[in-house]
Amino acid sequence: MAALDALRGWTSAQKHVVAASYLGWTLDAFDFFLMVFVIKDVAHAFGATKTDIAWATTLTLALRPVGAFIFGRLADRFGRRPVLMADVALYSLLGLATAFSPNLIGFLIIRALFGVAMGGEWGIGASLTMESIKPEARGIVSGLLQSGYPTGYLLAAIVYRNFYEPLGALTGLAPWRSLFLVGIIPALLILYIRRHVPESPGWSTEHARSGTVINVLKKHWQLALYAILLMTAFNFFSHGTQDAYPTFLQVQHHFDVHTTGNIAIIYNIGAILGGWTFGLYSQSIGRRRAIVLAALLAIPVSYLWAYSETATMLAVGAFMMQFFVQGAWGVIPAHLNELSPPEARGTFPGTVYQLGNFIASYNLPLQTGIAAANGENYSVALIIVAIAAALTIVVLTLLGREARDVDMKATVPSV
Repeated sequence: MAALDALRGWTSAQKHVVAASYLGWTLDAFDFFLMVFVIKDVAHAFGATKTDIAWATTLTLALRPVGAFIFGRLADRFGRRPVLMADVALYSLLGLATAFSPNLIGFLIIRALFGVAMGGEWGIGASLTMESIKPEARGIVSGLLQSGYPTGYLLAAIVYRNFYEPLGALTGLAPWRSLFLVGIIPALLILYIRRHVPESPGWSTEHARSGTVINVLKKHWQLALYAILLMTAFNFFSHGTQDAYPTFLQVQHHFDVHTTGNIAIIYNIGAILGGWTFGLYSQSIGRRRAIVLAALLAIPVSYLWAYSETATMLAVGAFMMQFFVQGAWGVIPAHLNELSPPEARGTFPGTVYQLGNFIASYNLPLQTGIAAANGENYSVALIIVAIAAALTIVVLTLLGREARDVDMKATVPSV
């Protein structure tokens, strides 16, 4: 009943804001996850190892805090809407540029710059959304918004499975290059935002003048430190269960393009459903309880996810794992924005999120290195990171606070 109440009475502007923010994060993630399917192919093209190419994802993740900070400050200064459009334009162009990388160094530079653009989108979209919708809808919208990430992964899996070879044949480029040509499509979202999305009612020129970085950090340094640690654990939880998994399926189980793509589609459906489910229930049981429950439930399914032998059981384990991983994540857009200082809501959630990403950006080289040291056994690398991250999330979440019913225009107490 509460869910139905949350979905009633929306204005047209609110619907457009949610749609635009969801699509922005979906299309941003789509380009990022194309990368995880072609690590082996890019390594072959440039005469490098898979660990060398894994550094491309590390650079993307490591530069995301830079983008979150830059675009977040611009959004706090000039408004959410215009800066969101500029950010979408930049990550679309850099996604396209990846297809024309001349060599390994050029490839790594482009993916690093893509990380700057990718880092800007989440914080702006989340703040624009949470400031625009009614408070009782934050839980379900949080799950929907965060599900854009696995939706992007799902779209990448579909494109990889169905168009990897056809696009290569059509364009005359190497198949992995042809996939990144699709990166220009998100630019169309700019037209939608320009036409249908209004400025956030939570943004004001007064906040823009008062919310300097130094003032915010002085006043809320404990909250910032706590949020960075929490988001570090969360990013190891997501990237530690996602980024190496296609390579695990290809290298350790020798699955082809279609089998790998099918399993990825299945586990991303689980991720989307998990985000919706736990985001919704966080509105009634609380943000912290929902996060802790999802993280704890991921632990017993990790063995099925990492050590099953057949494609069917791996798909089942991966579906369940991502249901709980992204279930915990589905609470985060609401939770971080509710905790954030109102004068820096464009900057704070995205920056602490992406600083957590920066610290966790070593995940893929770490996991590929552990696997290589164990005879290409990815199961060990996957399960170590997943369980450690889940337990850390539980502890940090229980130590923190939540502000589920906060007025988005009020000052939030620090942790």
